[in-house]
Amino acid sequence: MKRRAFLRSSFCAAGLSIANPARPSGNVRVPAAAGDATPARPAFSRVDSNPALGGGGFKLGLVTYNLAKDWDIPTLIKNCSQTGLEAVELRTTHKHGVEPSLSKQQRLEVKQRFADTGVQLLSLGSTCEYHSPDVSVVKKNIEETKKFIELAHDIGALGVKVRPNGIPREVPEEKTLEQIGKSLQECGKTGLNYGVEVWLEVHGQDSNLPRRIRRIMQAADHNQVGSCWNSNRDDVEHGSVQENFEMLGHWLRSARINELWIKEYPWRELFGLMQKAGYSRYCLAEIAESSDPVRLLHYYRALWLELGR
Repeated sequence: MKRRAFLRSSFCAAGLSIANPARPSGNVRVPAAAGDATPARPAFSRVDSNPALGGGGFKLGLVTYNLAKDWDIPTLIKNCSQTGLEAVELRTTHKHGVEPSLSKQQRLEVKQRFADTGVQLLSLGSTCEYHSPDVSVVKKNIEETKKFIELAHDIGALGVKVRPNGIPREVPEEKTLEQIGKSLQECGKTGLNYGVEVWLEVHGQDSNLPRRIRRIMQAADHNQVGSCWNSNRDDVEHGSVQENFEMLGHWLRSARINELWIKEYPWRELFGLMQKAGYSRYCLAEIAESSDPVRLLHYYRALWLELGR
């Protein structure tokens, strides 16, 4: 009990927060070479009172993929409120129906539904990706991202999640990583105009390796662009995620967690690294659907707290 109390008090006492990046003062400069060291501290170290960022000390939220994919907005708000989950990311194509096709009035209605509920409409989970060798496909995905950014602005969301989804074998790896980074940079410029961030998920076969994500982030080089930790098993090396986490901690803007019962993933270490890095946003649960989802979420939150959060 002494150790558990110490862990909890450590999280609560942490005074370091990521500052509000909605009004950045300029691009964060990082080394261009993939092997160069990145700063140990986050790019944003000012104390931030923005409620969208968790209010100091990261909190638990939910990604609608996959548990909540069939929930409409009232159900989503009700279930999250009932189980103590404080933020949501709305993944595209799900029953909530929050898509770029919504009218201005419909967007306002979505924003108002979440207002004063205690559930933060945090982000939109798009499937936009920029790794294709086909330039027209990349351009189409960039334009789609811009539509999600405008939607996020209209409904009061902080970020738009995008992803890499592989490394084409017919193209030199460095060219693909640079291409993804420059695509993110263009999206980040649009995000700056709307006060919306773009979060690159650590995702995809071969593209989910932190060293590759780091190279992409270095190429992107924009304050509105950050990384989304995805709690992949490939993060773990010799029982630890520290080395891989430190590659990306500088850009950390969002985090997904999954099955907390998996012993092979060092959850306590991950949460400790987040706290040490000054992470003050949300951990978003991305878990499989259940026939009794509310009961499952109660258990999930209890385990999340027990693991040291």
